[in-house]
This record gives sequence, structure tokens and C-alpha cells, in this order.
Amino acid sequence: MLAALGDGRALPASALAAEAGVVPSTASGHLARLVDGGLIAAESRGRRRYFRLRGPEVAEALEALARIAPPEPVRSLRQATRVEALRSARTCYDHLAGWLGTALMDALLERGVVADEHVTDRGVETLANLGVDLDSIPGRRPLFRSCLDWSERRPHAAGKLGAALAARSFELGWVERLDCTRAVRVTPAGETGFADAFGLTPPGRAAA
Repeated sequence: MLAALGDGRALPASALAAEAGVVPSTASGHLARLVDGGLIAAESRGRRRYFRLRGPEVAEALEALARIAPPEPVRSLRQATRVEALRSARTCYDHLAGWLGTALMDALLERGVVADEHVTDRGVETLANLGVDLDSIPGRRPLFRSCLDWSERRPHAAGKLGAALAARSFELGWVERLDCTRAVRVTPAGETGFADAFGLTPPGRAAA
């Protein structure tokens, strides 16, 4: 259930019960413990209660646990496809992760957008030209920080910068969500956009 909430969205108890493969009464008991433990927060929308991760720190803790957890056995083609999609591109709370996230981080460093754990003056100008608004992300989070990716074993960009880049990528239609998972798909527009803006070429595609 925590993994299902890993993209920062709020989901109802029924969806989380289905994700975990348990009956609603069992899910309710677990959700109550997670709320009491400070890992998730509950909110009421009409007659339904929705749950979300308490904050990005919880998502980062889950990412860290995933790095040391033994690989989950793959028992079906559907499961294998889902795992591959998560490794390719996904959200880690509200920023991009997987191959896409780490490749984007490499590009930010190589192009001087970030340096020494901060956004450079050149980076501010570059991001503004892309329509990335760092001030649009609420809260007192760091402007930029790295988050070690569980599947790539390399860092991706987190903080307000990571969140703003992900939000802008969705706005531009460069990425779109796959089903109800954290996996995202890079669209044809995204392949062009990420290539033009950051020089990214998806795995298996030859560089132009």
C-alpha cells in the first residue's frame, strides 16, 4: 500500500486494499496503524477517506528500503512488464526516477544547471526558458537535493527542482502515467522534448 502511494497521490482505502490483495477490513486496520505511525495522512472527501504519504521523506525512505530489499520473484509476463516499466521511468513521490530520472540528473550536472547541491544562475535561466517554475512548489523543502535511485543505483533529482521538472514534464505531455502504478511512459513528444532540452536518448534508441 505504501508503494502504491509512492507517487504522492491520495487513494481511497478500497484501491489500496485491491493493490495489497486484502479485504477492506484488513486494509483499514493496516491503514490505521500507518496513520498512527506517521507514515501516511488521511483526509475525508465526502463519505470516503483518502490516504497519501505524509511527505517526501517517507517516499525517500521507501526508495532506500527498495535498494536493500531482495528482488521480488517475477512469476508472470504482466509482472515482468510492470517491473520493467518502473525501472524505465516512474515517479518517486513527486519527482522523476528510474532510467529517466537518473539520465535527467546526469544532464543537469553536465549542462551546469546544478552544481554543489544548488541550482546555478545558468540553471535558473535554462529552467525558466523551459517554463519550469521552482517557486510553484510549496513547502520548505530544499531547492535541490539528490535521491539515490533504487533501480539504477545512481541519484536522481529531488527537492523543489525535481518536483518542478516532473510537473512541467506532465504539463508538456512529455510523460504520462501508466494505469494506477508509479510507472510513467515517455511520449513521442517527450522523446523529442527531452532530446532537445537535455540530450536524452531512451535506452535502445540510437542517438540522432
